[in-house]
Amino acid sequence: MHKSKYNYKYIVCDYIAAFLTWVLFYSYRKVCVESITFGQKMPLSFDTNFYIALIFIPLFWMLLHVMSGYYRTPYRKSRLQELGQTLLTIFIGVTVLFFAFILDDWIGEYKQYYKMYLVLFSLQFVLTYIPRLIITTNTNKKIHNRRLWFNTIIVGNSKKAVKLLREVEEQKISSGLKFLGFVYVDKQDSYLLEEYLPNLGHISNIKNIINENKIEEVVIAIESSEHSKIKNIINKLQGTKVFIKVIPDMYDILIGKVRMSSIFGLPLIEINHNIMPVWQQHVKRFIDVTFSLLALIILSPLYLFLAIGVKISSKGAVFFSQDRIGKDGKPFKIYKFRSMYTDAEKNGPTLSSRNDNRITKFGRFMRKTRLDEIPQFYNVLKGDMSIVGPRPERQYYIDQIVQKAPHYLHLLSVRPGITSWGQVKYGYAENVDQMIERLKYDIIYIENRSLYIDFKIMIYTVKIIFQRKGV
Repeated sequence: MHKSKYNYKYIVCDYIAAFLTWVLFYSYRKVCVESITFGQKMPLSFDTNFYIALIFIPLFWMLLHVMSGYYRTPYRKSRLQELGQTLLTIFIGVTVLFFAFILDDWIGEYKQYYKMYLVLFSLQFVLTYIPRLIITTNTNKKIHNRRLWFNTIIVGNSKKAVKLLREVEEQKISSGLKFLGFVYVDKQDSYLLEEYLPNLGHISNIKNIINENKIEEVVIAIESSEHSKIKNIINKLQGTKVFIKVIPDMYDILIGKVRMSSIFGLPLIEINHNIMPVWQQHVKRFIDVTFSLLALIILSPLYLFLAIGVKISSKGAVFFSQDRIGKDGKPFKIYKFRSMYTDAEKNGPTLSSRNDNRITKFGRFMRKTRLDEIPQFYNVLKGDMSIVGPRPERQYYIDQIVQKAPHYLHLLSVRPGITSWGQVKYGYAENVDQMIERLKYDIIYIENRSLYIDFKIMIYTVKIIFQRKGV
């Protein structure tokens, strides 16, 4: 089922709405506002500025809708939330356009500004929201009538899972879940769910099962006594794009973990690690690119100084590159100014320590001031990294960390960074146990990340650089 076509409907309708709004509003300004201002009926004419605006203003609206995250889930929309999101986005967009293009218009009286703002807002809202409402209502009807669904699997083999399956099948108004099978956690001679669903295999193979069956949702259904296994199951789902839901027990309901998002939906806890709002994610990337470009240009004299310092301090290349693991487990080359002698790892991967004799004198200065990291602005520009995010590690050490702390894999859900809360609070780690100790700071960052937190981390990083507290 090609659900991407629903996004095209929203995009086309939003573009047409923006196009028509500006044509109608421009006509209103010419015919109504200017006629009152100049005391005579003005003819409707279209100048060069009109056609230029007709190209760029719809693009402005499309960019605003993308930044709001509206197109991310085209078939999982609540009409009430859609109303609120549309009102907020249009309020922001109309306000920007008003101050950018309309505030310097010639007018007869000041009240005409209020009328023009109201007309522009009303046109943009009505022409945008009505098509959205029609598409969303039609989509929801298809979901409720089982003409549109989300491929789903159950993880577990409990009585809860059987009960959930029966509830879904007995729903008069569907919530959209279509169970294709189940995945077991513990090997058994027989499974309760085998009577109802195909056995797709063990939890260890869940990523392949998700890819092969184009799974969109995973429901974790295990007994209350087995809740300690949920953490391990979620770790194994790390890196997939599926929606993860958990069947709650009464304790979960009483402490407020269960949130009702749909009247017809089942009471499930949705596991959502995407804490940062979509608009903040776009702003974060914009800041990353802008700041990195400025850093590469403005700091070019410093790059030259450090390159000469590295070259004089010891034989070897100026830059040092190494394979690291980034977002979604994808490897990339990280770049630094070389701070160690060229044969530093002739005996295999070894973490640096406080009094490491492999570090050159100039390298020690760079590490204290974190200046060896600044070539990573190039990594940020490429999209491998962000300015703020968990520090990327080598696969060699990740394999060791995951054996003791499987939740490390959550760090791979975001871009790694040049600086991180773990780096600021804990500093460099000298062994795997210290990496695990530092891990808790990065996990907390991921679960609370925002632009505000990023700015605080950047400020503390600058403070560390000037105080030379790096290792």
